[in-house]
Amino acid sequence: MKRNPLILFFVAAIVVAMLSAGIRIARNNRTNRSTHELMGNLAPDFDLQTLDGKNLKLSGLRGKAVLLNFWATYCGPCKIEMPWFVELQNEYGPQGFQIVGVAMDDATTEDIAKFAKEMGVNYPILLGTESVGQSYGGVNALPTTFFVDRDGKIIAREFGLQSRSVFVDHIKRALSQGQSVQAQK
Repeated sequence: MKRNPLILFFVAAIVVAMLSAGIRIARNNRTNRSTHELMGNLAPDFDLQTLDGKNLKLSGLRGKAVLLNFWATYCGPCKIEMPWFVELQNEYGPQGFQIVGVAMDDATTEDIAKFAKEMGVNYPILLGTESVGQSYGGVNALPTTFFVDRDGKIIAREFGLQSRSVFVDHIKRALSQGQSVQAQK
């Protein structure tokens, strides 16, 4: 019985595709499990450089509700969210709310700063690292957004582009939970 090399190639390609899909699903499940385990716990602390060369430590924002947004300059949905974030920072900032953007791409600091200026960003942009992304369960999808209450606990997360109303609901919830800045003085 003679075997057709084309059929063998086709079967091998299917096996490789199935193995690749299985590995990807396993990674995603591990990531989802990791980010799920973060819910209700203190947000992993970090100390990252801002675009102007200073450092920002997440734990230094305790007492404020925080929207922590992992994004990149090449991310289309990120460009849609950013004007909303500018508006939300203006609207809820006086109530003790702070947006923090974490740039997760390989662009230069100058390119990220130029992009942020063009977008009218009015909140700190940090230069992200792989280790910080991993501490949040791996940032495999951009944008990925975490909502942190005033006590530093993660209360919600969103993957990909969401409606503005979803962000508002999470912000209001984060503002209502934990000790405010004024109560800690």
